[in-house]
Amino acid sequence: MAEPASMDLIHLFDPDGNRCVVRITGRFRPGILTGHDILRADVLASASFVDARLDLHLSQRDLDSWEQQLSGLGPGRTAGVGGDRGLSLDIHAHEDGLLSIQISDPDRLTTVLGVRPRGDWIAEHRERLEQVRLAWPREVVETAPGAYEWSPDRAR
Repeated sequence: MAEPASMDLIHLFDPDGNRCVVRITGRFRPGILTGHDILRADVLASASFVDARLDLHLSQRDLDSWEQQLSGLGPGRTAGVGGDRGLSLDIHAHEDGLLSIQISDPDRLTTVLGVRPRGDWIAEHRERLEQVRLAWPREVVETAPGAYEWSPDRAR
């Protein structure tokens, strides 16, 4: 089965040209139980002072956590992805609609972008998450700590 095309899990931008994108590019180790459900992603950040592309790996648990945090996001709250194994991206919502996006890669870069997205960006990002899950579904189950097998629902 062919790998799906890349798609954006996060795509925040504003008219001033500030942009933060988390683009899922595929599975980390397709066909290998311990890496099959881990997704590879590029984090793209651009503003007048930064233009960066960083690597990120997301587990199914990371996607679950993103879903929960996104559902609870509101003024004064923060949602994020990554962080357990390197790069982290945290989005803090302000009362006036501004988002502070902190990107921290311990080996390369730490920066904060201000983005003022338009429309219902939270609902849009819930839909983005659903599309990522449809394109790269969970296909491995952990049967015991450190023991994995293919899910009976796995598409072959």
